[in-house]
Amino acid sequence: MVRYSVEPEVPEKTSKSRGSHLRVHFKHCRELAHHTRGMNTIKALKFLDEVLAFKTTVPFVRYTGSVGRKAQAKQTKTPGSKGRWPVKATAVYKDLLLNAVANAETKGLDPECLFISHAQCNRAPPGRRRTYRAHGRIGKYASEPAHVELILTEKKDAVEKEDDDTRMKITKKMAARSRFIKVGES
Repeated sequence: MVRYSVEPEVPEKTSKSRGSHLRVHFKHCRELAHHTRGMNTIKALKFLDEVLAFKTTVPFVRYTGSVGRKAQAKQTKTPGSKGRWPVKATAVYKDLLLNAVANAETKGLDPECLFISHAQCNRAPPGRRRTYRAHGRIGKYASEPAHVELILTEKKDAVEKEDDDTRMKITKKMAARSRFIKVGES
């Protein structure tokens, strides 16, 4: 059995999916996981389809070095309008999300009520190759694969707010007056 970094409080209301040693860039997967965490699964799948169709960008927030600015990144109010379309990472992430939804359907959960409660991406050991440099030297040529894990949770029913118009609101002045003790009265 695979160990996840978090265990859900109610395992019956959750479904999991995990990929290890995926040959996709860690930084791309991290930005995808960061953006889709907390999203409804249907909304997340729609977002991933739009990224694959180059209709919206994945906002890059942490790993922004040499990431160009895109006009589409303004839609998500990305700092500096930095974003990209990581096609390979998006396709792999979408497959993991679809797998988690299928696992939820197997458990009998409603796929429309699911949201991504946990999305995490870790670095995997790099794949090492070599590149040939000038003057007979050899340089490293390493890939940055990733471990990705998703946990989907079924939304709880919302609790209605109670009408508490009947209670009288106490101001600071009224509270101070009630604490004040008059001296000399018996």
